[in-house]
Amino acid sequence: MAIITLTTDLGDKDIYQAALKGSILKLLPSVNIVDITNSVAAYNIQQAAFILKNSFYYFPDATVHLIGIDTVYNTDTRYLAIKYKNHFFVGADNGIFSLMFDADPDEIVELNIMQDFKFLHFPLADIFVKAACHLAQGGALSKIGLPVSGIEKKMNLQPVVEKNLIKGSVIYIDSFQNVITNITKDFFNTVQQGRRFLLSFKRNETINHLSWHYNEVPEGEKLCMFGISDHLEIAINKGNASGLLGLNIGDSVVINFIEP
Repeated sequence: MAIITLTTDLGDKDIYQAALKGSILKLLPSVNIVDITNSVAAYNIQQAAFILKNSFYYFPDATVHLIGIDTVYNTDTRYLAIKYKNHFFVGADNGIFSLMFDADPDEIVELNIMQDFKFLHFPLADIFVKAACHLAQGGALSKIGLPVSGIEKKMNLQPVVEKNLIKGSVIYIDSFQNVITNITKDFFNTVQQGRRFLLSFKRNETINHLSWHYNEVPEGEKLCMFGISDHLEIAINKGNASGLLGLNIGDSVVINFIEP
């Protein structure tokens, strides 16, 4: 069965999500629509990119991922359909693809589907839906757009290494209030080289041990671990790490590696 996933900032209190899903089902009644999330903060492409980057590969090959973040009509913004790692992505070329992809896409087209003026303010339910349904039925990218060679570039803030330190930052707070940093497992291991470490952050809080799971420490105690996204996260077992530790997006964290 064809699958179209949705990653949007439409929320669940207005008509927009219903209009989007209805438009898909009108064109392709048999499709399986999967909500990755419709609760991205308005226009927050960094948040959406983090969620979709760390979830799309759990879906079968040929899944179509429709991205509804900052898609209102704009004469300066292209609408793209992209093939990447045997998945398809449809969205606005507003930088989100460069935040999601670790390598160049296999194929990119700028959509040339005729705009229905009734949906001029809501192309998500028109152009994007038509493209997604076409791809979900096995249609070729070349039938819905013209090839382009690049995408709008935006850069995630990267951790830096200074002598025996990694300086990183908070990039995401999940619904459990776990604090996720921009320090990946591979980056950490490359710099650590087996050394002990001390993770420091706000309020002079420190952690010196990596946990494998949340229940490795008593309830209410803080921990750090590499979660499902392979990013270093700071958590409190059955607690609100962001609120209790005063950590918010953009805050700094420092890892000090200790020589033997």
